[in-house]
Amino acid sequence: MGSEAHHPLLLGMDSRSRISDLPSAAVEEFLDHSPVPAAWWPRLLAWESKLLWLLSGSSIVVSLCNYMLTFVTLMFTGHLGALELAGASIASVGIQGLAYGVMIGMASAVQTVCGQAYGARKLAAMGVICQRAIVLHLGAAVLLTFLYWFSGPALRAIGQSDDIAEQGEIFARALIPQLYAFAVSCPMQRFLQAQNIVNPLAYMSVGVLLLHSILTYVVVFVFSCGLLGSALTLSFSWWLLVTLNWLYIVFSPSCRETWTGLSAQAFKGIWPYFKLTVASAVMLCLEIWYSQGLVLISGLLPNPTVSLDSISICMNYWNWDMNFMLGLSAAASVRVSNELGAGHPHVAKLSVVVVNGTSIIISTVFSAFILIFRVEMSKLFTSDSAVIAAVSNLTPLLAISVFLNGIQPILSGVAVGSGWQAVVAYVNIFTYYIIGLPIGCVLGFKTSLGVAGVWWGMIIGVGLQTVTLIVLTARTNWTVEVEKAEARLKRSANEEATLNIVDSI
Repeated sequence: MGSEAHHPLLLGMDSRSRISDLPSAAVEEFLDHSPVPAAWWPRLLAWESKLLWLLSGSSIVVSLCNYMLTFVTLMFTGHLGALELAGASIASVGIQGLAYGVMIGMASAVQTVCGQAYGARKLAAMGVICQRAIVLHLGAAVLLTFLYWFSGPALRAIGQSDDIAEQGEIFARALIPQLYAFAVSCPMQRFLQAQNIVNPLAYMSVGVLLLHSILTYVVVFVFSCGLLGSALTLSFSWWLLVTLNWLYIVFSPSCRETWTGLSAQAFKGIWPYFKLTVASAVMLCLEIWYSQGLVLISGLLPNPTVSLDSISICMNYWNWDMNFMLGLSAAASVRVSNELGAGHPHVAKLSVVVVNGTSIIISTVFSAFILIFRVEMSKLFTSDSAVIAAVSNLTPLLAISVFLNGIQPILSGVAVGSGWQAVVAYVNIFTYYIIGLPIGCVLGFKTSLGVAGVWWGMIIGVGLQTVTLIVLTARTNWTVEVEKAEARLKRSANEEATLNIVDSI
């Protein structure tokens, strides 16, 4: 091992020693000592994997439970009748999905700034950043309220029948309270995740989901409150989740240093943070709306019932996988932003390698499962032989999409942790909307491929975006990224300067 044996980290230790309890600073020093002994790489990978799964396990639970709140509502709504389910489903995709993209996208700015502030131990800034994000989210919610209220005309404008649009409008209007709850919840959850506080979030999300399931059953089947009652129950459950998050932030000792109470300073320095928020929203909105737009396009194909049913069933499984990967992506974002903020470029790079390797392995397993059980998965949703056959034909494309999900969302999480939202937004516009969407429309409407052609367009767009993100990540100089993070945080010598740490993003 030569001179490496004299490295402080190795003194008194051998290749079988545990390093799981070492701080990031020690591992950074070790990685900076080149070359690292080969026998230590498995231990380093295990060290990073442990940190990753401590974050991602609970983050995945939170992401899936948040998604399941709407899923449970739609599941019970389906027992009210086909028309009610159609209205709720199209409102969920066309109206609620749009707002979801905006809010999730804006919230990624909280992951970037709070994550880097936490890594640099600028704890007092985090509470103000969270409050500033809530202000901007509520402003966006006010604008989106008009879309919810006038959702009937909006749904008719995209080709829905009057009956379906009417039911969709009832559902969307009852979700206006949920819109504002989501506007508050997104920044608070990212604020907690940036501090590695994930287990309490998971417990709260699971508890609210269980209660929501019971309440929705009672409202729909016992009190027969119909579509309006099921939507209002969803709004109530989201406000319950917000209340629990808020109580934890205010009263938990874990947030004592990062939450110092409400502050009027949240309204200062809005503009530089707003620019990052817009870039974040554009970046993720373009990703989320892309898949939702393809579902809407499928309803315009010949034989729209089979087309829409088959792609909706496949997209349901895709959404499960996507929300799983979004949890892993959130953990990747936190790990990268924390290490950049702490000035650890080698550990940040190690985090990127480990999370991508982990996600690829998981996605390979998921893809194989989909191909093996393609018929059984369709039968869970329908007994229609035509739909079952259509779903079976689409599952190879679903498997490809699931595999890409093991790379693309994770790299997006790395981009969020590094503050690259603006660059990725341009990449998304080009790969998704200039290349992928037109190809999907041509293949879907001008060839015999139909819904498969639409899906191929999505795969081509996501594939190009993934390749671009791989190139950007591979060419990244992580030492320079640390310097950029330090520049954002350098002006935090006093509280006022701390409020403007995003100026240079």
